[in-house]
Amino acid sequence: MNACRLSIFTFLPLLLLASSPIRAAESGDWPAWRGPHGNGVASADQNPPTVWSERENVLWKTPVPGRGYSSPTVVGPRVLLATAEEDRQIQAVICYDRATGKQLWKTEVHRGNLDDQGNKKATQASSSVAYDGERLFINFLNNHAVYTTALDLDGQQLWQTKVSDFKTHQGFGSSPTVHGDFVYVTTDNPAGGVIAALRRKDGKIAWRVQRPEEANYASAQILKLHGKEQLLLQGCGLVASYDPRTGQKNWEMEGSTVECVTSIVTDGKHIFVSGGYPRNHVQAIVADGSRQTAWENGARVYVPSMIVRDGYLYAMQDAGIATCWECASGKEMWKSRVGGDFTASLVLVGEHLYAVSERGKSVIFKANPQRFSLVAENQLGDEAFATPSICGGQIFMRVVKNADGHRQEWLYCLGSK
Repeated sequence: MNACRLSIFTFLPLLLLASSPIRAAESGDWPAWRGPHGNGVASADQNPPTVWSERENVLWKTPVPGRGYSSPTVVGPRVLLATAEEDRQIQAVICYDRATGKQLWKTEVHRGNLDDQGNKKATQASSSVAYDGERLFINFLNNHAVYTTALDLDGQQLWQTKVSDFKTHQGFGSSPTVHGDFVYVTTDNPAGGVIAALRRKDGKIAWRVQRPEEANYASAQILKLHGKEQLLLQGCGLVASYDPRTGQKNWEMEGSTVECVTSIVTDGKHIFVSGGYPRNHVQAIVADGSRQTAWENGARVYVPSMIVRDGYLYAMQDAGIATCWECASGKEMWKSRVGGDFTASLVLVGEHLYAVSERGKSVIFKANPQRFSLVAENQLGDEAFATPSICGGQIFMRVVKNADGHRQEWLYCLGSK
């Protein structure tokens, strides 16, 4: 359901933790879900293409076996994807050479016991790989339980931990979150999931907190707000803050919706959450622990995560409506229908926002609060559900092509030749 981070704002160092994954990766990398800082913001000091096609600005492309909506993780010379080959009952992590697209290794993490996902927008490999500078982490749902597995950079398994049992409603897709000595995993589900902190070095569970018996798909975010490091999670009808060291609850409030997919973003004064079941909902919560809602509206931002830039909140609604709100007041600055359905999350590079529709149409527009300003539209493949990763002046995009009844996934590296 990830359907899918560089200090360009003056306030950003106040929001992000000193041990963010970017510390363990090169500045030209994309080491986890939603990038170096978990907010979809890419390095501004790069110039990725805004125009491409099957022939234009394609540095390489390579076939990906199986099916998955895992976003590319890019670290040093490697590009990593999770995938599932349902016909062979395999869930795996694949490593490609960043320069050429050549497959370097493939590690089978699970064989057999793949669970029915219950939704066409879910796959057996929707979680994205996270990197801590030494190890790779991946979550898979297998045999009615969520497991987190650590690999080294050569694909050798270091450890594997069962986090909790899992009752499937519409699949599983939350990605691991790295911070300090831990990797954090969320497993919300109708049978009652958990938030767990696993030790990065050996996978042992340091703490685990029980969650409500509700389906939910969001990944944990760790932010420093109001002088305190907090693990934040939305969904199950709640927005909650936990101490990332102990799991102790800082605060909790009713809000959000029951089922959420998006990842929380912040402007330092508010945290922004959204959901789509049983109601459409965007909410701004004052980030001081007071449990106060600053504003809310009924926009449907269910799956694609939002972006904050310079006091404004940008979203691509699921139904293809680009929208901008003022962070402080919730005032709608503009909205524009671009068409199509969207699952992949927004990515910001400088002043450009990149959005990719389920049919493979990429819409690039400016983060301009005054008006919707279209930069370019490009078509690649027939389907795209994974969020692109943008780093080092390159765009890594996972798309699907359908031909003669055959479905084939491809990984593209786009850039200037």
